[in-house]
Order: sequence, then C-alpha cells, then structure tokens
Amino acid sequence: MNNYQTIADYYAQHRDEIVRFVTMRIGDSDVAQDMVQDIFVRLLRSDKLISLTTLPALTFTMARNMIADWYRRRRIIEEYEHYIIGTGDSHESMESLISAHELMARMEHTLARLAPECRDAYRLHIYAGMQVGQIAEQTHLPYRAVEYRIGQARRAVRQALKQAL
Repeated sequence: MNNYQTIADYYAQHRDEIVRFVTMRIGDSDVAQDMVQDIFVRLLRSDKLISLTTLPALTFTMARNMIADWYRRRRIIEEYEHYIIGTGDSHESMESLISAHELMARMEHTLARLAPECRDAYRLHIYAGMQVGQIAEQTHLPYRAVEYRIGQARRAVRQALKQAL
C-alpha cells in the first residue's frame, strides 16, 4: 500500500476524530476543519515514508503544532487590536485607527514598489502566516531565496514606516 492510499484511508476513518480534537482546543469548528484539511494535504505532499504505525502520532503532532501557531497568531492580532483601540476616549481611538490605516496604506504603497517576487513572499509570510519553508515549497524556490526576498521586503517596509513616523 503506498503513502497516498494509507493517508486517504486514515483520513476517511479518523477525520471526524481529529476535527473534534482541534475543535475542543480552539472552539471554532470551521477553522478546525480547515486545519485538519491542511494537515492531510501536507501529509500527501510529504515525500517521507509514512506507515500506519507512525501516521496517528504524526497527525496529532501536526494538529498540536497548528493549534499552537493559531494561538500565537491570534495573540498577536489581539495585541494589535488592543493597541489600536487603546484606552483613551473614542476621539483618541478614532485617531489611532486612522493612523493605523495610514500606516497600512503606506506599507501597501511600499510593497507595490517592490519586485513582485519580494512582495509575494512578504504577503504570504505576513498575511497568510506561512513559514519560509512553506513559501519555498509552494513557490518552488530555494529556502534561502525566499528568506532573502522576505528580508528585502521587511527592510523596505521598515524604512517606509520609519519615514512615516
């Protein structure tokens, strides 16, 4: 039995169980279903030898790691939202919100001036939350090339935001 068939059989038998596992930890069944689908897509793309013995542990380890990443991203988003909302009155909060929009517009303007390769890698990293390795795999580029492109984009955005502030 090849890897694809092993993974497909395991998915058919245990998908609901893994979705419940993730849902219990994050509280959102739609996100949990997306995560489980991502886990199995990654397993199918893997060129490693996967057996029925290792598949359950690998699947649940990947699920735990995705849950941790989800909480890490959520914490950052909540910190940013808290910063935007602030603790002042509504007038100050509105000014902070407008300022955040201006900074975002400045950042997008800077990204538009970058080479498409740098811009795309940066957006996948920041907006989609993808790791450098995942971007390299998706774009079929070497890891170091993706890392360099993200670094170039970060420097450009950082410089533009410094000038704006």
